[in-house]
Amino acid sequence: MNKQIIRRKKMLTEHLPNTIPESIRQIYASRGVESAQQLELKVGNLQGLNLQKNRKDDYALKGLDDACQLLHAALINSTNIIIVGDFDADGATSTALMMEALTSMGCVNHSFLVPNRFEYGYGLTPEIVDIAAKQGAQMLVTVDNGISCVAGVNRAKELGLQVLVTDHHLPGHELPQADAIVNPNQVGCPFPSKSLAGVGVAFYLMLSLRSYLRDKSYFVERNIIEPNIAQLLDLVALGTVADVVSLDANNRILVDQGLKRIRAGQTRPGIQALIEVAKKNQQRLVASDFGFALGPRINAAGRLDDMSYGINCLLAPDLASARVMASDLDDLNKARREIEQGMQAEAETIFKQLNFSVENLPNAIALYQQDWHQGVIGIVAGRLKEKFHRPCIVFAKGSDDDSINVEQQEIKGSARSIPGLHIRDLLERIDSQHPNLILKFGGHAMAAGLSIKQQDFEKFQTLFNDLAGKWLKAEDLQSFILSDGELALDNLTLTFAEQLREAGPWGQNFPEPLFDDTFILVQQRIVGEKHLKLMVEKQGEVFDGIAFNIDVKAWPNTQAKRVHLAYRLDVNEFRGKRTVQLMVDNMTVA
Repeated sequence: MNKQIIRRKKMLTEHLPNTIPESIRQIYASRGVESAQQLELKVGNLQGLNLQKNRKDDYALKGLDDACQLLHAALINSTNIIIVGDFDADGATSTALMMEALTSMGCVNHSFLVPNRFEYGYGLTPEIVDIAAKQGAQMLVTVDNGISCVAGVNRAKELGLQVLVTDHHLPGHELPQADAIVNPNQVGCPFPSKSLAGVGVAFYLMLSLRSYLRDKSYFVERNIIEPNIAQLLDLVALGTVADVVSLDANNRILVDQGLKRIRAGQTRPGIQALIEVAKKNQQRLVASDFGFALGPRINAAGRLDDMSYGINCLLAPDLASARVMASDLDDLNKARREIEQGMQAEAETIFKQLNFSVENLPNAIALYQQDWHQGVIGIVAGRLKEKFHRPCIVFAKGSDDDSINVEQQEIKGSARSIPGLHIRDLLERIDSQHPNLILKFGGHAMAAGLSIKQQDFEKFQTLFNDLAGKWLKAEDLQSFILSDGELALDNLTLTFAEQLREAGPWGQNFPEPLFDDTFILVQQRIVGEKHLKLMVEKQGEVFDGIAFNIDVKAWPNTQAKRVHLAYRLDVNEFRGKRTVQLMVDNMTVA
């Protein structure tokens, strides 16, 4: 817990409204905010969204017209639509959004299907297509997947099914032969914001479909009340943050609008129940609560059991049934944590056995153990990446079929990367240079998934480390913290902490403000086995602080009199009392 701290450069702030405190203007400017308009998080400022009738939008998502035509015909003909989702929070929110939106538009012949990761793997596979066909599907609509599912789409076309792909992942060299594709990252798509999550893509499609149906007099002719698609923004906000996509200006609008609806009590029972079971304050919910409290509970269903349970929680018709499902998801999440902690400890033991030290780390980490849980490898990869600041892939056995020769068995890996290394591009390079080594792969810059044969693990491990070493610069491998500098004493207040909260939403590539300073250490004690509770002093003022997951071998440190902290300013709520608290990210003896 002693990373190098680098302070952000001071920026010019004259272009931002002087009604905003200078310290917050400085924070905005350092995160690339170039105009006051970027701070106006209104739906009308969304990119590629023209709300004016009969006017073409030059920045609309490619494929929207074809997709709307397909869905319009499907609604008129009562086509059996099956939505094929993904087994993470983005996939769950995308599926729930499509289900609710189609229902609100008069569709009564639609359902959803989510691949079980332990049986079928990711996306629209030929096996999933066969299952959907047996369930009577006439049209398949993918959400948060499909752009790399060439074989699955081919199988669907063989069976005479229509296919609409909605996705946000990067496409490969070959696109699936779907009837329509909506993906901001496909070649030729003019949509400016390439960081939409899968649920964001689904939201844009449903907005466009409503406009398309309105122009066709669909709602009037069927006496259907035109739906308010903005009611789905709570799902969009949750899925966007949980998928850790970049919070560019467009995504910040989507997240902010969703947060405002939730805080105002305008949210579905499933999300309300998840907030309750996570013990969060609905009126004071912040974006990070999606990523650290609600999202993991939904993800737990897909990691350990069946994501359908998470989707059904989001679709729950009333609070009573939602609470039952949210409680079950909470139990699954606790089980996930236990499995994850055990796997992480084993992974670190394996890593030590390879005789690596902090001073002698590989360029990239790839680990495999046969009994690791496939549903948790992504989290463990993320934890190792954070601890060692290296791109990391963790593999687990892909099947429990013992009839397959061990060496021939498929193993599945989940990858997490660091800034400076595009992990999907690296996998694509390995695949092009060593055909048939990687059985399949997909993903984006910071996260990806792949499958290889167990017998090829050591070869892949070597290639992964070597290529990462060629692509990464020395400075990319240095772990550091970007600080917004020292916070003036008159800003170490509850009022300023609340102003920072309201200045969000904060998230990926638009990070929550982090400050650093030296304090006198007044008190220190361990709570909850591995967290350090602090009292520190600055210029006679005493502040509470907490450092989570501290190195208990180093702290408490009775010799330390002064400490240098990198911290976030937070509001602690306890028994109705609200106080300012320092959330410590890094701590060293000063």
